[in-house]
Formats: sequence, structure tokens, C-alpha cells
Amino acid sequence: MESSLNSSYLPSATDHDQASEDEDSEDRSSTTSLLPKHSPVPLAVRYSPEDSYCFVYIIFFFLGIGSLLPWNFFITAKHYWLYKLSNSSGHSGSDDQLSDLGDYFESYLSIASTVPSVLCLVLNYFLVNRLSSNVRILSSLLIILVVFVVTTVLVKVDTSSCRTAFFASTLVSVAVVSGASNLFSGSMFGISGHFPMRISQALISGQAMGGTLSAVASIVDLAAVDDVTESALAFFITADIFILICIISYLLLPKLAYSRHYMQTATHNDQGAADERGAASEAGSRASVPPLKPILRKTWVLGLSVFYVFCVSITVFPAVSSGIQSVQGDSRNPWTTTYFVPITCFFLYNFSDFCGRQATAWLQVPGPTSRLLPVLVLCRSVMVPLLMFCNYQPRSRLHTVLFPHDVYPVVFNCLLGLSNGYLGTLPMIYGPKVVPRELAEATGVVMSFFLTLGLAVGSAFSVLIVHSI
Repeated sequence: MESSLNSSYLPSATDHDQASEDEDSEDRSSTTSLLPKHSPVPLAVRYSPEDSYCFVYIIFFFLGIGSLLPWNFFITAKHYWLYKLSNSSGHSGSDDQLSDLGDYFESYLSIASTVPSVLCLVLNYFLVNRLSSNVRILSSLLIILVVFVVTTVLVKVDTSSCRTAFFASTLVSVAVVSGASNLFSGSMFGISGHFPMRISQALISGQAMGGTLSAVASIVDLAAVDDVTESALAFFITADIFILICIISYLLLPKLAYSRHYMQTATHNDQGAADERGAASEAGSRASVPPLKPILRKTWVLGLSVFYVFCVSITVFPAVSSGIQSVQGDSRNPWTTTYFVPITCFFLYNFSDFCGRQATAWLQVPGPTSRLLPVLVLCRSVMVPLLMFCNYQPRSRLHTVLFPHDVYPVVFNCLLGLSNGYLGTLPMIYGPKVVPRELAEATGVVMSFFLTLGLAVGSAFSVLIVHSI
């Protein structure tokens, strides 16, 4: 029963043959009456070309990397932010007492990145039919690029005399980048909803790889360059280059026959639906906003699952997990002082997250209507106390450490990332497939909204948990 449910939602490159069209019409028969009917897709666009050399898959994978890479680069550069926010302008690597700004920087960073993201995704929903996806995506990428170039320049600027101003400007930069990134990723999820499920999975797997690449880049920079500012400079230049690659990759999409086919189909469906709604609506402006009720009727369980998965994850990552220190910290060897947090927190979590997302390419269990999916999502709640009782430092209120060994944060971060990747990806790729085709893009935006809302709520809880420890 479970496998039959999954197979009905797994489109492939041959989705548009006659048998698949009949099956698809049966699956969606319960929802098509919620919306005005429109003319069928012309015969010329019913047959899908092949994705030669998986170019489109690779492009969506790269765009997935670009959608979360900016945020991951901000949170992964912990050593750089702590140096910039230190109490004195001593040389790189000094042991000066850190200011309170640095102690709670990850928590403030989470709030600054998620709250504007929710607002931008709400805006994105209203812009789905008002602005083309090209305008939304390219403008978002350009904004991200400009902010990162400014951030790169500030690496070489002495901010020791204005740490509070630097702290505020950093949070503003994070807010702008996160808002633009979510406008970008929400639009990309919407576009991927018109493609077979493998393309949605490529986009989501790419997001996890963005975190993995940022963690690897941070570790390499720390190993290659002793000076914190030189390491950060190379780190942010890498991000600048990759954002440029994302812009070029997106511009290549319409040039490929496979992606052009699905984009033309989506354009035809949207135009037909818009014409029908425009003829039936007294106010023309109402036709430009997708109907929300039929989307939520089909996806509310999936949306809440996405919400809770990412709420739990951001509650402890990175605010709690990056504060877990090696129990052998007094040994002063490079593993315990320099590489423990970048590897055990950022790299292992992001790599496990990538593995979990990639696993959905071959396994989609539980299915979109299974009750087991929300149960598994709720079980992830146990990850919060597990990480809280590792060797988090400094501990001012909750003095008990139940897991006094370095292997515990390694295992817990791997479990957190693996479950986040797998259970967070399944609802995201199911959502646009359980609604009528003309609502696929809007549904992708709605699912992204649930995801980002989970991040916003989780970031607020992360502040409370850090202060409680």
C-alpha cells in the first residue's frame, strides 16, 4: 500500500505519455473541481525530451547549493565573527575575552536570518503571478552577490573601534541575504514543481551540499591560513564566485530542451488558468493571487511536518551544537581547539543532511498520505535534550553533562542532519505533486513558507535554550 502511494507521485522523464496522463488525471480528480478548468496542453508540448547528460539535474543541484550557501557561509565563519567581536583589537588568534555580542551571536544570527525570510516568502506568494520567475530569481541573486561583495571588503577593514556597529551591520546583511535567498529558493521550488520529482530532489539535495561545501571551505581555510582575516577573505571570495556560477547556471536553463519543455508547459497552464479566473472575477487583481484554500486542504499535514522538522533542527543547530566543546580541550592540540567545532558541528551535520536528502532519490517512504511521516517527525524532538546535555560551554545554569565524551556530539549531529535531510525533503517534494498542475508553483512557495516559519520559531527557541544552559 505504501509503495503504491509513492509510485503514483513519482513522475519521470516519460510522465507525459498517454498512460501516465490517465493516471495523473485520476490522482488529481478530487482537486480539479476546486479550480476553474482550462484548455488542455497542446500536443506539441505533451512529450518530454530527455535530460541529456543530466544537465538540468546538475543545474538545479547547483541552484540548490546557491539557495542556502549564503546563510551557511555566514554561520560557518564562527572563528571570524568571534575575532571581529572580541573585546580588543589584538592580533588574530589572541585569547582576549570575548564580548557578550560574540557569546550569543549564533542565536541573534538565526533570528536575523529567519524572521525576514518569512516576510519575503509571504511577499513571494503574492508575486507568483505578478512578477515572472526570471525577475524574482535574478534580482534575488544580484542582491545576494552585492551583500557578499560588501562583506568580503569588510574583512580587511579594522572594526575594533566600532564593534557594535559592525555587529548591527552584520545582522542587517544576514537579514537581507536571507530574505533574498528565500525569495530565490521559494521561486525555485515553485519552478521545480512543474518538473518531475527528480528535479525537486536535486534542488533540495543541492541545498544540503551548500552547507557541506561551506563547512569544507572553512576547514580548508583554517588549515591553509593561520591568520583569521586571511582565512575569512578566501572563504567569502569562494562564496562570491559560486553566486556568480549560480547566475550563469540559471541563465542557461531556457537554452536546454528538457527544461524549456516544462517551462513552456507551466507557462501555458498558468496563462490558461489566469484567463479563466480573469474572465470569472470581477476584480482583476484577485486573479493574480493563487487560491490558498485548495493548496492548504491538500498539503497542511505535509506543511506542518516540514515546519516541525526545521523548527527542531534550528533550535539546536548551530546555536547549541556549535557551543559543544571537546572534553579534552585542555590538551591544546589542533583537533580540540581549532577543528573540533567545524568538523563535529558544521561538517558532520551538513554532510549527514546531504546524505538524508540524497536518499530520497531512491527511497520515498513514508508516502505523502502516510500517518507514519508526522510520527517520525515528532520523534525528532528527542534531539534537543540530547545535544543540550553534551559538553556545551560555558554552562551557567544547567551544570549537568550527561554525555561527557567526544563521540556523543558526533553521533547526535549525524542523526540530527540525517533525519533533517530525509524527513524534511519528503514533504517538500510531495507537496507540489498532490495539487493540480496549475497550483504547483504556488504550492512550492507555500511549502517553503512552512519551512522558513519553522526556522523562525526554532531560532526563537534557540535563544531560550542557550540562555537556559
